[in-house]
Amino acid sequence: MIFHVLTIFPEFFAGPFDYGVVKRGKDAGLLDIRIHNLRDWTSDRHKTVDDRPFGGEEGMVLKCEPIFQAVESIWPARTPDQRIALLSAQGRLFDQAMANRLKQSAELLLICGRYEGVDERIAEHLADEEISIGSFVLSGGELAAAVVVDTIARLIPGVLGNEASSAFESFSEGGHGQGVLDCPHWTRPADFRGWKVPEVLLNGNHDAIRKFRQASAREKTARFRPDLLKEGKQIRPRMNANERE
Repeated sequence: MIFHVLTIFPEFFAGPFDYGVVKRGKDAGLLDIRIHNLRDWTSDRHKTVDDRPFGGEEGMVLKCEPIFQAVESIWPARTPDQRIALLSAQGRLFDQAMANRLKQSAELLLICGRYEGVDERIAEHLADEEISIGSFVLSGGELAAAVVVDTIARLIPGVLGNEASSAFESFSEGGHGQGVLDCPHWTRPADFRGWKVPEVLLNGNHDAIRKFRQASAREKTARFRPDLLKEGKQIRPRMNANERE
């Protein structure tokens, strides 16, 4: 899978993508990450990418022209499996189901918002979807882009050392996760300062262990994320209104 990241701070990504799972996937040729400097598609000597918003509001907004020109240069003939996601505080909440859906793309281009945002015509006429990683405001979309790439990279076959591990993580719909949080985990020693590992995990009864993990996963979800257990709550793909078929 190929990831494209369009940003005004390409140097930011010298760190996040050079470690751990993402680096392993790159080294194995399972994924490719291409960082593009938005300023390369400006035409003035100051390499201006932003301007004041119409209506007299405060702050600056990323302009249409360089973003459209960048995308059209990266993909001169865009195909349906080349998808664009705009990272912004106004987007749909990024979750595991969305990550699984975006993983199906051959290429994913992430537009990193900045300042007060981007010209709305980017969201309406260029991006397939608008994504937020949480109900908070970041200084820019670079951190969010790193989160999205890392999350999707873990789902690409061959990237993780143990393919089964991702099926049992929090929010996964397989295994004991069942769309909720992962179950608690313990490792050696079995007794640390009087805090003991649950006996059921030590007796070798795999059926009992499976049931314990399912129950403890739901209990932890009830404590920290009760919203996931509400009746009818399902982790399903969120489709954008302007998403291409």
